[in-house]
Amino acid sequence: MSRKPQPEGGQAPVVQRVRIRYAKRGPLRFTSHRDFARAFERALRRAGVPIAFSQGFTPHPKISYASAAPTGVASEAEYLEIGLREPVDPEQLRAALDAALSPGLDVLDAVVANGGSLADRIEASHWRIELPEVEPAALERAVAAFTAADEVSVERMTKQGRRTFDARAAVMSIDVLPPAETPSGAPGVSCAILELVVRQVTPSVRPDDVLSGLRVVADLEPPVSPRVIRLAQGTLTAQGEIVDPLDADRDGATIGEH
Repeated sequence: MSRKPQPEGGQAPVVQRVRIRYAKRGPLRFTSHRDFARAFERALRRAGVPIAFSQGFTPHPKISYASAAPTGVASEAEYLEIGLREPVDPEQLRAALDAALSPGLDVLDAVVANGGSLADRIEASHWRIELPEVEPAALERAVAAFTAADEVSVERMTKQGRRTFDARAAVMSIDVLPPAETPSGAPGVSCAILELVVRQVTPSVRPDDVLSGLRVVADLEPPVSPRVIRLAQGTLTAQGEIVDPLDADRDGATIGEH
């Protein structure tokens, strides 16, 4: 990495943009987005990353986040983009940032941006929800009722106040996994496991909204808190598969994009 200072009289221009995939695992899933942003900025400094800054009286590092998971939710597929004032090798950058962050906040991939918008490539998310002390048969009945419904209205408090919206329309697929699947962190306990693919909409439909929908249609009330993990997010194919948004950058990526 580089320790070259910013030029006097203004901020150096962005000469390279790098897109990063990271994970939130274990206890670090309780890190809020704001806390992660602070930790990531510290990691940039510790790793000597030549991050570019905005202009003005209070310059900010050039970092943009895409569809961050809610606090308390684990994820294998969180994304951000950084603007750099010097070109770097993406793999060296990935390794340096991963070493500078706490275990559980793990940098998995980094690629040079090859045009387009990262946010535009986030069309859907694949979620896994573990429901300890819920019988799979009960979950299957609830899922059948949810799937059969034309609309499932739920309420959630948002920044604009309490909102009522349809939790059903955004759900592209919803399945109960076979009992043979081993739930993480809950050995020896009856545990129903739900997997779903949810399309990105406004307002966003989160896993807890789907659980609220299952309560509405089938009175399913998990006795203990569910464990939620985002397995993937990205573009949605016609077959309902999710494509990693960084895949489009891997072929023909160029250093020095402005």
